[in-house]
Amino acid sequence: MVSGEKRTDDSPNIISRKEWGGRQPKSQAPDLKFKPAPYVIIHHSVSPGCKTRAACQLKVRQFQNYHMDKKGWSDIGYNFLVGEDGNVYEGVGWDKKGAHSIPFNNKSIGICIIGDYRNRTPNAAAVQAVANLIAYGVESNKIKSNYKLLGHRQTWSTECPGNSLYTMIKSWPRWSESP
Repeated sequence: MVSGEKRTDDSPNIISRKEWGGRQPKSQAPDLKFKPAPYVIIHHSVSPGCKTRAACQLKVRQFQNYHMDKKGWSDIGYNFLVGEDGNVYEGVGWDKKGAHSIPFNNKSIGICIIGDYRNRTPNAAAVQAVANLIAYGVESNKIKSNYKLLGHRQTWSTECPGNSLYTMIKSWPRWSESP
């Protein structure tokens, strides 16, 4: 669901790239090789979180600038980002190959929860927003109904999504011990 569409209580409030002030990508992201996506990969930003739309929009613009200007990527790396304000921020979006976990980029939806979750878990608003986004993805045939949920550390040598968040996602539906 994108802003402007009719919203129900359990649908995600997706803030479009235009709404958060996203730059034009250097090149268009290629389509996912596998659709609907068979994997959902959870990340954290290892940065201070955000609890207001204005603060989260600023963070998302900063991530995009970092990915494009410092890493040399064509766009922001994630498909979606989630703030502790309870909003979902569109990255490269549905059906597009992100740049968030190299061996899984062409077959996953990468969701970054904005914040550092090494020693704490995201608030209830962020957790609910992720759940609503995934459910919406399944209902919209953007994510396979039997998808596997993984933490970034399961697909790449990293501590992401932080110990506390990783422990939390192990209890989420469809978490898989092995990719």
